[in-house]
Amino acid sequence: MIFADKLITLRKKAGWSQEELAEQLGVTRQSVSKWEGAQSVPDIDKILQMSRLFGVTTDYLLKDDQSEPEYTPDDEVSPLPRVTLAQANDYLAKTQANAPKLALATALCIVSPIPLLALGTLREAGLFGIRDDLAGGIGIIALLVIIAAAVAIFMQCSASVRAYEFLQKQAIETEYGVTGLAKERRDAFAPQYDKANIIGTVLCVLSAVPMFAAMMAGASFLVSASICLVLVLVACGVYAFVRVGTVQDAMNQLLEEGDYTRPNKAIKSRINALTAAYWLVVAAIFLWYTFGPYGNGQPQYSWFIWAIAGVLYAALSSILQLTVWRSEDSNS
Repeated sequence: MIFADKLITLRKKAGWSQEELAEQLGVTRQSVSKWEGAQSVPDIDKILQMSRLFGVTTDYLLKDDQSEPEYTPDDEVSPLPRVTLAQANDYLAKTQANAPKLALATALCIVSPIPLLALGTLREAGLFGIRDDLAGGIGIIALLVIIAAAVAIFMQCSASVRAYEFLQKQAIETEYGVTGLAKERRDAFAPQYDKANIIGTVLCVLSAVPMFAAMMAGASFLVSASICLVLVLVACGVYAFVRVGTVQDAMNQLLEEGDYTRPNKAIKSRINALTAAYWLVVAAIFLWYTFGPYGNGQPQYSWFIWAIAGVLYAALSSILQLTVWRSEDSNS
């Protein structure tokens, strides 16, 4: 197999177009096209660069009698999944595209109770002539529609990066150039990350202002209405956190830094096993408290269960992490 055919095979296997490969090599697309058309041969520097990019030996690239790829020694002996430069670029691009969608879906989950709360508030103030059960029913339907839309977005984003789930769960090795790429992207992203976190923090802190103002006014109608405004401000703040945090996490996963060091990955796998059960229990408590034999029948007043559950979840997660860390330290 001649060099031109090997280059076409390796490029397609990596999922690159001629333009994308040209960018990685610092050449024009026409140069790559000529190499693949056997009209010219790259110089030795480009051969070495391609060897590192594709993880194959230079002998395989240069010798026509070698038709089967000969991988570099690291690829053969390492038991860890190896992330290529092509995979890193693809993962970062998909994460960048998913970030605003995931942020929107998270914000939708936060604001989903607003129709329920708003209808209850309007009915209580006598501004909306509707029965309690009808207002509650419409509010629940709106809540479920919003949650369903958010779940659909979560599932779509998850499906687009399903091939890279191992980055969050397993220790990895990276091909030459991946670490440099991730660090360069993270350094360039730092100002945007810091700005979004500042905005998110300010919005979350200010979210308590409407409720305190309504409480000072002393009107129950205003207190109920202020809760809706609180949720909107919190949703906006969380949107800022999630949008930049998703991108930052992707780069940390490639670098195995931050929350994605190898010890932290082991801890996360244990925590995730309990998360689903925890939120199922919370949902059961909410339904029992609201619609059970002794329930209040007014879900617009049961929203506080989710707020308490969120705070408890953060506290329990931290305690579990500390417990696991201490257990691992004592065993080491």
